[in-house]
Amino acid sequence: MKSTNTSQMAFIGLMTAILCIMAPFSIFLPFSPIPFSLGTLAVYFCAILLGMKRSMICVSIYLLLGFVGLPVFSGFTGGAGKLFGPTGGYLVGYLLLALICGAFADKFPNRILPCLTGMILGTVVCYLFGTLWLSYQASMTFSQALFSAVVPFLPGDIIKIAFASFIGIQVRKRLQRLLID
Repeated sequence: MKSTNTSQMAFIGLMTAILCIMAPFSIFLPFSPIPFSLGTLAVYFCAILLGMKRSMICVSIYLLLGFVGLPVFSGFTGGAGKLFGPTGGYLVGYLLLALICGAFADKFPNRILPCLTGMILGTVVCYLFGTLWLSYQASMTFSQALFSAVVPFLPGDIIKIAFASFIGIQVRKRLQRLLID
């Protein structure tokens, strides 16, 4: 995709809306300050379907909507306090996730193994950024933050990554037939 035309802008808006709809649905776990949400799954789909630049635009719009107070963050919350609070590092990490996963999707379109690799690397970087932020904000050691906010979520992330890679690539192939790159 070389330039952004009206249909591509509409698709960015649609994917932003999907992210805003999926991310607030979350399950708060008693042992973790971080809820289990569908936000990362939505970012995976954005990155696979939109590529690096457009998925970063999508995530940036999402973060701006949440920053101004729209209830698009986990638990239907929003506002600057949420973005700069203990979980904010994971939210900002969505940008890094979109960057890495989208770069792999652009470089290796419609190939499952590279997309899986991009999602895994992007998730690691997102979690690293978020865990560092959480440990600072919540006065926790890095290990405490890691074991309370990352390790319990790894099985769910494996499922989300597998689902997004297989479904996302199939949807991308079908969309490529409809949209002119």
